[in-house]
Amino acid sequence: MDLYEKIVRGEEKLSLVGLGYVGMPIAVAFARKIKVVGFDLNEKKIQMYREGIDPTNEVGDEVIKNTTVEFTADAEKLREAKFHIVAVPTPVNHDHTPDLTPVEGASRILGQNLTKGSVVVFESTVYPGVTEEICVPILEKESGLTCGIDFKIGYSPERINPGDKVHRLETITKIVSGMDEETLDIIAKVYELVVEAGVYRAESIKVAEAAKVIENSQRDINIAFMNELSMIFHKMGIDTKAVLEAAGTKWNFLKFMPGLVGGHCIGVDPYYLTYKAEELGYHSRIILSGRRINDDMGRYVAESLVKSLIKANIAVKHAKVAILGFTFKENCPDTRNTKVIDIYKELGEYGIVPIVVDPAADAEEAKRLYGITFQTMEEVRDMDAVIIAVAHEQFLELQREAIDSLYNAAHGQKVLLDIKGLLNREDYLTEDYLYWRL
Repeated sequence: MDLYEKIVRGEEKLSLVGLGYVGMPIAVAFARKIKVVGFDLNEKKIQMYREGIDPTNEVGDEVIKNTTVEFTADAEKLREAKFHIVAVPTPVNHDHTPDLTPVEGASRILGQNLTKGSVVVFESTVYPGVTEEICVPILEKESGLTCGIDFKIGYSPERINPGDKVHRLETITKIVSGMDEETLDIIAKVYELVVEAGVYRAESIKVAEAAKVIENSQRDINIAFMNELSMIFHKMGIDTKAVLEAAGTKWNFLKFMPGLVGGHCIGVDPYYLTYKAEELGYHSRIILSGRRINDDMGRYVAESLVKSLIKANIAVKHAKVAILGFTFKENCPDTRNTKVIDIYKELGEYGIVPIVVDPAADAEEAKRLYGITFQTMEEVRDMDAVIIAVAHEQFLELQREAIDSLYNAAHGQKVLLDIKGLLNREDYLTEDYLYWRL
């Protein structure tokens, strides 16, 4: 009887190492079919899961209350499982080099609790070679076991889109890979238990790693192109959204939009690929050019606000500005690597300290990471300017009257920056508004 059959029969367990936006939904999905141990070092998070609270909002409190996942912060519980999935973040350092600390730490902990006959699958986004050249030696050192003999490895890149209720684990084709055919077959069959869209068997672990890292690099480059177009069209006095809507009528036009590129995927993954390319003597031209454009968009938005204030004859220094939305994307509480902070900091250089409102964000996380305390919508009054930075559902409901009430009525013009183009532009092309969007 192979490992897959034992897992299906309930004789062996599956473990998830890392229970964030990626790992927790995977654990919950598998728990509907098999026995699952969910491990995370964050004891506070584990306690919330045990209490039936979903801090990520990915599956909801009701699902967490009813799941059979055995949530734990005790690493020794990993010894009860034979199939391990590692889903920890892979961020970048301040110099944009890969920070492999989380995946190395997870490998260390798992290695200390690895048993013979196990299969380890990494889901974290990495550059080609990390699984076999960095993670495996750590697993071997900590466990005293030999890869290929005592345990097997594979790689299956995560494709979960935080906050997306349509494209979920179950509905997205899953890339799987293994160190040999037998391992690949086991990994494929295990994932097929929960992935309704099916799996794609990559020919090697490095191919699977490379496939993942280029997915987000491609999106990053396309968004950078849109951001550059936006800057060009503003100089021409043309509305970018109107141009894209017109161009989008062609069947093969790629429908990307300009915007802030943050989070822990699109704004991070390209650096993993270019880092490895640099090691091999190749300096990226297209990928890094796109990164520079996207990393500079916060400054560009802040400068556009300042220009709008000047145009409206409003004093820049100490101007009252509200930023609506702080997370890296809409309808998601995650503030890690949000590019809204770039707008906030750049405005600070002009003597402006904005108030920030975000009903969807993790307030504690924002306070810890950025030192920012959120205000409520009721506190947004007598503003000189308002920036709608994130397309949260709460902001989609804002009507003209509600937006009017946010401003200082004494000013001749209300400065409004609608970064995502949520509002009907025609409603604000009036004498009392100075409206701007990417």
